[in-house]
Amino acid sequence: MHTEESLNYATSFKFQDTDTVIVTYPKSGTTWMQEIITLVLSKGDPAVAQNQPNWARAPWLEQYYCADVLKASTGPRIITTHLPYHLLAPALQHSKAKVIYVARNLKDVSVSYYHFHKMANFLPNPGAFSDFINDFLKGAVHYGSWFDHIKGWTSHAKDIQNFLYITYEEMWQDLHGSVQKVSRFLQCPLTEDELILAQKHCSFNSMKENAMVNYTLIPQEIMDHSKGKFMRKGKVGDWMNTFTEEQSRLVDDVYSSQMADSSLLFKWECPEESRRPLMDINTSESHMRKITLLT
Repeated sequence: MHTEESLNYATSFKFQDTDTVIVTYPKSGTTWMQEIITLVLSKGDPAVAQNQPNWARAPWLEQYYCADVLKASTGPRIITTHLPYHLLAPALQHSKAKVIYVARNLKDVSVSYYHFHKMANFLPNPGAFSDFINDFLKGAVHYGSWFDHIKGWTSHAKDIQNFLYITYEEMWQDLHGSVQKVSRFLQCPLTEDELILAQKHCSFNSMKENAMVNYTLIPQEIMDHSKGKFMRKGKVGDWMNTFTEEQSRLVDDVYSSQMADSSLLFKWECPEESRRPLMDINTSESHMRKITLLT
């Protein structure tokens, strides 16, 4: 999926002012934002979203096929990347491309990434979750440290002419408002009917059944669908079904240390999850953090 040539292509890429760039750490809502943007630009019409794979309409900049996809594309380009800020900073300098950074709380990211490793044959076997979470916290996984990635991009938001920060949790909590926020950022206003239509087709249940985004079109040798589903649950706080109390405390401690210099705050659980009497819910003050947005 990634070659030295494709990475060189990405770091020296010529962004156009009409480009929309989706930036995420893996498993943070990338596919969701690809679908939202597609539906916003189509005024809620699901035709493109239901007939063209997401990797063809919003290719990953660092993957080997991106150059060919973009050459064949017409109209404004949607580009996706997981690359850290420092690798793309020179290419984005002086660009008016619209950059949308989607963040997600690292506990849910780590669990989702763990399950993705199980089915993705191009990633190493993750072993037990206890081993994986240790590697994840050290940044010893593909695309490196969640902390470095999110702080790298958000701390340089002022250096990017058009930058929108939004969280997975906000999209989950208020999809209608999130679609509207994206449409305004893209300067593509939608009527209320168009908003409702877009929201309907980018809901988790809709995407889960859409072969253009659920990755069931990907060959078994690349993704082993017998070992899991690409779109698993789409919830906030599902980490509580995997983490032990000890692991949760460990993440809290590392988070507090690594994010001490950041004003970013996250929602760690949804109301329906927090009511469940799970053994591994850590009720420390850190779990009561709320979302703040940098827009």
